[in-house]
This record gives sequence, C-alpha cells and structure tokens, in this order.
Amino acid sequence: MTITVYSKPACVQCTATTRALEARGLTFDVVDLTVDSDAYTRVSEMGYRQAPVVVAGEEHWSGFRPDLIGRIS
Repeated sequence: MTITVYSKPACVQCTATTRALEARGLTFDVVDLTVDSDAYTRVSEMGYRQAPVVVAGEEHWSGFRPDLIGRIS
C-alpha cells in the first residue's frame, strides 16, 4: 500500500502523524502543500481544509488520527 502524507511546515499534527507512521515501521511519502500547487488542488478537491491529509491506499483522512494509523499498520 502506498501512503502519502500531505503536510505543511511547522505543523504539529503533521509531525505527530509522520512520527506515528515511523513508529509503526510504515513507509510513506511526504508532500509539502505549500510548494506543490497540484497537491494542494488534489487535497482541496477531496474536501480537506487542514493538514495533514493522509492517503493510504483507498482510505484518506485529515488530522492526527492514531486510531486510523493503527488500522493501516
């Protein structure tokens, strides 16, 4: 499964999310929404307005969600 974390600099929830993914040994890519306008558009079209947005296979969510991270690990 491919995991992508759409993030912003100095985002506490983004850092918590990537640390939780790392702690579970999951491999993921981080995309900075402040420099990738295509990614920003994609996330906006999905209906999200806050970072991080995590896309894991067919699942996606916004914010720090340790419960959902646990489900995908």
